[in-house]
Amino acid sequence: GYERWGDRWFAEGCISAHFQTMVIEGESVIASAETGDGDSVRIDAVKADGTPVLTGTISVGDGPTELSERLAKAQSREPGDLFIVDQVVVGPLPADDRRVSVDADTANGNLYPFSLGQKLDAITEPSDWYRTDDTPWGRPILPFEMYSVLAHKIGTSLPVRGPAVGLFLDLEVRALGEPLFVGEEYTLERSVVAVGQSRKVESHWVDTVVRRADTGAPAARVLLHSGVFKASYADYPADRLE
Repeated sequence: GYERWGDRWFAEGCISAHFQTMVIEGESVIASAETGDGDSVRIDAVKADGTPVLTGTISVGDGPTELSERLAKAQSREPGDLFIVDQVVVGPLPADDRRVSVDADTANGNLYPFSLGQKLDAITEPSDWYRTDDTPWGRPILPFEMYSVLAHKIGTSLPVRGPAVGLFLDLEVRALGEPLFVGEEYTLERSVVAVGQSRKVESHWVDTVVRRADTGAPAARVLLHSGVFKASYADYPADRLE
């Protein structure tokens, strides 16, 4: 992204991805991006054996993304009879004024039990801007890989039935005018924007606006589509499983 758009990538860049296959720790993944001069290009990732991992877009500005159409379709469909996410209601989630931040050395909760420093030691596209004040903004910035980590440091506590096996289906992260900064405090404003199902999965979409704690100004947006396998929920009606 930076090689294509320069500083603009970190200030207003967006990564929008639809996940196709699960990847376990240690698996090799090869990522690629199309060439082009526009504000949006397609990206893909595959395993070493060619199995697709994800497809999507990287872009700058506020143009359409990989998930724009997918979310619009989800919002236009009737969800039908739901048995796992049936209590999840579309609309704003209760306000939470707790502040969140990501610093260099602190682990980031049960979902992301690693620190920024550990992530940077393993990141495939390192940059000094993630560690030093010598950046166009005068302080270290968070890589896009950490936006979702910050946005989910406080759990959503959605009334999803279980126990059951969950998965991430789609993820979009977007900077809104400047990067997120290491050690900066933010607040989170969340909304459920869709619920639905496919043949094997029930799911919900949560949109999170990351706001600067000091001014309330929007700094980033994170859209996460999470699912639960129907067959993994013991009380799922057997006649509804395909």
